Amino acid sequence: MPTEIGRALSTREAMRRFWRTASGFWRGAPAWSLITMLVMGVMLQVLVQYRLNYWNRDFFNALEAREGSHIWDLVQRFFILTAASIFLAVAAVWGRMTFQRQWRAWLTSRLIREWLEDARYQRVGFVNGQRQNAEYRITEDARLASDAPIDFVVGLLGSLLSAGTFVTVLWNVGGVLAVPVWGTTINIPGYLVAAAILYAAFPTLSMMVVGRSMVDAIERKNQVEADFKYVVARVNTRTTLTPHAEDAATLAAAQESVIGQWKRLCWQYMRGTIISHGNSLVAPVIGLVLCTPNYVMGRMTLGEVTQAAAAFVAVQSAFNWLVDNTPRLAEWTSSAYRVGVLLCTLDTLDRERKQKR
Repeated sequence: MPTEIGRALSTREAMRRFWRTASGFWRGAPAWSLITMLVMGVMLQVLVQYRLNYWNRDFFNALEAREGSHIWDLVQRFFILTAASIFLAVAAVWGRMTFQRQWRAWLTSRLIREWLEDARYQRVGFVNGQRQNAEYRITEDARLASDAPIDFVVGLLGSLLSAGTFVTVLWNVGGVLAVPVWGTTINIPGYLVAAAILYAAFPTLSMMVVGRSMVDAIERKNQVEADFKYVVARVNTRTTLTPHAEDAATLAAAQESVIGQWKRLCWQYMRGTIISHGNSLVAPVIGLVLCTPNYVMGRMTLGEVTQAAAAFVAVQSAFNWLVDNTPRLAEWTSSAYRVGVLLCTLDTLDRERKQKR
């Protein structure tokens, strides 16, 4: 039966241990103040985008009607809405990066304190089924593990609000599509909403299939990167000046592993790019094409066509949040797992010390 030292930790164990420590930052008032500000900013930004969507309709309707004075009024309104959007975007960057900076400082300080306590850093080597590389986990992995969650929360909230807002726009503007079938007419209410949902399902499901092995690819890449740094540091900190014949071969093997994992990860990103980039090119055209029948029949104005097409793209962007964030989700999962493994290792060393007393 394997000992606790040799047993590899499951992802669930490591992630649970990571959150038990990392969530301590959320118990303070500063964290909730910042997240409240970010949530309010997201809501206001969606409101501004909603007003810009209607501005798009009014502008093209005025352009089609050749209403010069109305066009000028709309241009002035556009700059006001743009200024508001820019201000909210800048405020969101400040709030997000301030949150990430404070969370990283809190988490890194906690890791360093536990790593130094009782000289555990001298005993952290190959524990819980893998080489620990504590220095890499405290610096790089802790940064990635604390950067991404706030982006996910803010981004997902914005996507949900955008989806709800612009689905309503699609329903109201798109109206009913009359489809002639065998001498009769079938009316499809809210057809743009149904089309947006069906279309969004394709890239989302495709990315889930393509990205299913991305977490493993990123984890392996991070592990070999950490091992490479470990090998280089070990060679650099030898206590003797006598050359070791095996150093060149060891460094070459570590480098080869890094390059091999980067090649594997490159293929993962290439497959994901086919879906994400293709979707960004096709979605706007799909929205315009779907509006064409009602526009030709005189049921939609040119402004409503452009408004519906813009709303269609906004809904796609919201529904495809997973498509856009799959690589970073994989990167975050890998880093959070590695920080969790380090914390579990420190727990293991602490229990061993107490058992020996």
